[in-house]
Amino acid sequence: MNILAIESSCDDTAAAVVRDGREVLSNCVNSQIEMHTIYGGVVPEIASRKHVEAVSGLCTQALADAGMTTADLDAIAVTYAPGLIGAVLVGVNFAKGAAMALDLPLIPVHHVRGHIAANYLTHPGLEPPFVCLCVSGGTTAIVDVRSYTEMEIMGGTRDDAAGECFDKVARVLGIGYPGGGPMDRLAREGDDSRYELPRVHVKGAELDMSFSGLKTASLNLIHNSQQKGEELNLPDFAASFGRAVSESLVPRIIEAARQKGYGKIAVAGGVAANSRIRNDLTAACAREGWQLYLPELRYCGDNSAMIGCQGYYEYLAGRRGGLDLNAYATRDISLG
Repeated sequence: MNILAIESSCDDTAAAVVRDGREVLSNCVNSQIEMHTIYGGVVPEIASRKHVEAVSGLCTQALADAGMTTADLDAIAVTYAPGLIGAVLVGVNFAKGAAMALDLPLIPVHHVRGHIAANYLTHPGLEPPFVCLCVSGGTTAIVDVRSYTEMEIMGGTRDDAAGECFDKVARVLGIGYPGGGPMDRLAREGDDSRYELPRVHVKGAELDMSFSGLKTASLNLIHNSQQKGEELNLPDFAASFGRAVSESLVPRIIEAARQKGYGKIAVAGGVAANSRIRNDLTAACAREGWQLYLPELRYCGDNSAMIGCQGYYEYLAGRRGGLDLNAYATRDISLG
């Protein structure tokens, strides 16, 4: 089954052709990072306009790279939520029009489900059940992946996402956007015990997290150093920050895995590329004797291959949106 997949939930326009949920025939991404960098973050209106300019040509490129024409397609999958509403609408409306014109099924895919599915592309032997740590600029959640389409959130952030904290702190430091990559590179040369930063415990909800306090403490530390004329050691600060994030995430996904007893942990989302988190999880799973599944770096960020992969399993489960996606207008990963 050949699926053309479209992703436009934030600042990357993406299109891919995926066969039978596991084989990536093409994966094209048009990044807007350079444009949004000057603003220190994504400007929704600009992102939406750039999606309009890019989506048609990118789909054409994806088909060409796969050596296919529209006649070879069996369905079209598209990210329907969550995301910047204007950006999401560009992809959804293009997908609707293409599905109508080609008389193909339209498959709505939840963005976070797509990130989880990125692990199937890296690890063809991976099958549910497992627990997955989903960490990105907009999401931080621990998910019980019971099957390819049955999922339940076990815990998550009460406020900011981990990736958002990386971005905001990096912006104040002036080291680039998005912030995850620059912070990670700095941290590799730093002393992670130099600066003491908070780890939050949510009483009565052991698997929940909070990152607003970490963000505030980090920004206060940066501003206080500037006001006092003291030099902030950037590698040490980045390493200390990365350690605080990792020590907020890793123990909780380990506890979730203990509760479920699957012996398998996966990680998904842009922050899954962070080397400190990957190393800490590798060590923790080795101590427990569990299997750890990490997506390839190219599948950590937003892409359409992951949407095409999850779209295949949504199709098999009978989740097809026709041309009306109103029934799927929910941010709940379980799709209600």
